[in-house]
Amino acid sequence: MSGRPAPAPLLIACALGIEQFALRRRERATSGGPVTVLRTGMGPAAAERSVTRVLADPALHGAAVLATGFCAGLAPGMHPGDLVVAEETRDPRGSVPCVGTELLVKELVRAVPGRTVHTGPLTGSDHVVRGHERSGLLATGAIAVDMESAATLLSAVRVAERPVAAVRVVVDAPEHELVRIGTVRGGISAFRVLRSVLPAFYEWHRSLLLPRR
Repeated sequence: MSGRPAPAPLLIACALGIEQFALRRRERATSGGPVTVLRTGMGPAAAERSVTRVLADPALHGAAVLATGFCAGLAPGMHPGDLVVAEETRDPRGSVPCVGTELLVKELVRAVPGRTVHTGPLTGSDHVVRGHERSGLLATGAIAVDMESAATLLSAVRVAERPVAAVRVVVDAPEHELVRIGTVRGGISAFRVLRSVLPAFYEWHRSLLLPRR
C-alpha cells in the first residue's frame, strides 16, 4: 500500500429530475475521486436539507461541492444555453466565494464550444423570478438567479470548510422568458448544454487535488 490518502469526493447537486438525468448521461467520464450526483428537490429549504444530510455521511467527508442545473439570466443579451460560472453565490443570509472559476470557464469553453460563458455573482431566490423582478436583482450586481445554488453552497461550507463552485445553464433570460421547462426551445437548448458539462466539472475537481505551491 502506498499510504496515500483517498482522493477527495465530489458532490454535484441539482434540483430537478431532468437536471439529474442530463448529468447522469455522462457518468462514465472520470473524475479525480468518487462522484455523487444529488437531486435536492426544488427551493432553498430542500437544498439545505438534502446537502446537510448527505454531507453527514463519512464517505463524503471533505467533499468538494458543485451546484448546477438551470437558472434565469438577468442581463440583457443573455440567451438560453448560455453558461453562468458564479464568482460567488448570494442570498439574504450571506455570500459564499467560489473556487476555481477561471479554470471552470476554460474547461466549459472546451466542453461546450460556441456557447457564451458569463461570470459574476449568482443570487438566490425562494421563487421563480419573472418580469420586472429581474431588473431589481440585476441592479444588485447579480448576473443570474436560481433557487438552490446559494443554499447549497452555504450549507456545504457550514458543515465544514471545503472547495465550492456553482455552474448554471441559462434556461430563460429577459428577452427569452420561459413558460414551462421542456416545452420550449430554450429548455431543450439548456438541457443539451447541461448534458455536456461534466468533463469540465471533473477537470475542476482534479485541479483541487493537485499540490498547492
